[in-house]
Amino acid sequence: MRWQWSEKKVLGIALALCAVLFVIGWLTREDPSEAPYLTITGGGFVFNYRDAEVFYGFSAQVTRPLASGSIIEARFEDPAGGAPFVVTERVSTMTDRYSLRSPALGKVEAGKSYKVAIGVLDREGKTLLWRTERSYQSRIGDSALPAAPLTVGPGYHRPEGLAGKGPAGNR
Repeated sequence: MRWQWSEKKVLGIALALCAVLFVIGWLTREDPSEAPYLTITGGGFVFNYRDAEVFYGFSAQVTRPLASGSIIEARFEDPAGGAPFVVTERVSTMTDRYSLRSPALGKVEAGKSYKVAIGVLDREGKTLLWRTERSYQSRIGDSALPAAPLTVGPGYHRPEGLAGKGPAGNR
């Protein structure tokens, strides 16, 4: 006797398969209350040779709903050995991407790791909601920077002490 597929059998098998897949998906889903508030999307050191400064920072994207006014806080390790630099930014409904950076630094060593502690605080800044830590290394030290800024102002004009020196001074 040949096996014949009826429409009812095919529909029943399809529904059973959908039910099994639904149950598997339900059991393996991630609990949203355990998801991180932020995903760090990038970071590292920036050497601005025109302004003769170096800083480091990171970019983050909000991946779990945060109340408007919550605070993203970063504590950047000071390469000179002082207290960490604390930088904060309030969460806004206008964006879900944030970039925080340290102030200009000195004594950055090539190949040495510098830590940044990243936290999310409530609106009042009293309750820590989430925390992570990252470390960043520079491939070069700050000795690669010029002793003084090479340009001044938004037009990238040469400072008076450098006027007439080099290709830009001949213009």
